[in-house]
Amino acid sequence: MKQKVYSKDIILILAASFCYMSSTMLVTPLITGFAGSLGASAALMGMIGGLMNLCSLVCRPFAGNLADRLSKYKVSFVGAGLILIGCAGYVLAGNEAMVIAARLINGVGFACCSVCMSTWMSNLLPREKIGSGMGLYGTMNALGMAIAPAIGVSVYQSLGYRAAFLIAAAFGVLTVLIIQFVGDKGEPAAAPAASSRGRLQLIEPKVIPVALVIMLFAIPYCATQSFLVSYVEARGVNVSVSLFFPLYAAVLLVLRLSLRQWFDRLPFGVFLCAGAASAAVSILLLAGLRTNLHMVLAAAFMAGGYGIMCSVCQSSAILLAGPGKRGLANSTYYVGLDLGMTLGPILGGELFAQADTRLFYPALLVTVPLVLAVYAATLLYARRACRRM
Repeated sequence: MKQKVYSKDIILILAASFCYMSSTMLVTPLITGFAGSLGASAALMGMIGGLMNLCSLVCRPFAGNLADRLSKYKVSFVGAGLILIGCAGYVLAGNEAMVIAARLINGVGFACCSVCMSTWMSNLLPREKIGSGMGLYGTMNALGMAIAPAIGVSVYQSLGYRAAFLIAAAFGVLTVLIIQFVGDKGEPAAAPAASSRGRLQLIEPKVIPVALVIMLFAIPYCATQSFLVSYVEARGVNVSVSLFFPLYAAVLLVLRLSLRQWFDRLPFGVFLCAGAASAAVSILLLAGLRTNLHMVLAAAFMAGGYGIMCSVCQSSAILLAGPGKRGLANSTYYVGLDLGMTLGPILGGELFAQADTRLFYPALLVTVPLVLAVYAATLLYARRACRRM
């Protein structure tokens, strides 16, 4: 079993996933400022910043269908190629319209890579190792999300926007090259059944509760990502806010590596309850933020909540859907994640603009009982369905 989990193909897919995520995340903190430097208004800058996620949200269900019907290599190759073309578009862009076009291309490529590589990875894992294997996959994505923005900002400050986008393009080239050496090309296990041939399924119904859970966990995290600096300034708190997300990434890396064996042994409900409690503690610490110790603890508990649940929810989605629908399961999971990433900044903006700053995090705390309510309703529905049978 150990040999299968750490096979050459799996290591190559892990490396490719780090590269495609790094290419995308390197651009994220720079793209709005770059659009502004080309003359975009503040409103257009914000729209360009969120355009890739919106495009990805629309495209993921289609990518999920492709992942179940075509070679994972082919779809990943197309996705990585589109990411590379998008990065080249940023480098060559002379106006806002070119940036928008490149952002859309990048979004389609990101949707293809995120769904197909995670499906490709899950298909190479034995069923009893999916939890730990997808935990490693999530760790590589988390590393890309933590390291790439720091590289991008550093290169931008030294050499400018276009030099940073060239680094992002280099990560895209590496993604294309690495997947060429994967031996198992991820061909579909079997042709679609006659009843489903030609029918487009956008979501996997079995995975909807898991998608709702990760959406609710993502909302407070993404609201924090967008408004933590403004929140600290409005509260007049003297803390090193720039350390929050590096600390989050470091703790998440340690947690995922140390808990990887337990992902396959403990039931989903244990992780959900522990994750909900951890998220609640993090939100309460941010609500009462006074010192750097509060911030460090909040980052650690946020990693134990949202960070761990990302891996747990993705592996659970794959197991719920079964081998023939893992692409669709991944796309449904990512739809929930994208909704959380979209709703977090929107709800955070409304709270920050309309409510007392002291109520910002207490209002976000409502997501925790909602997570538990979704889980309880799912269990109740499953029990009633079993009784009818």
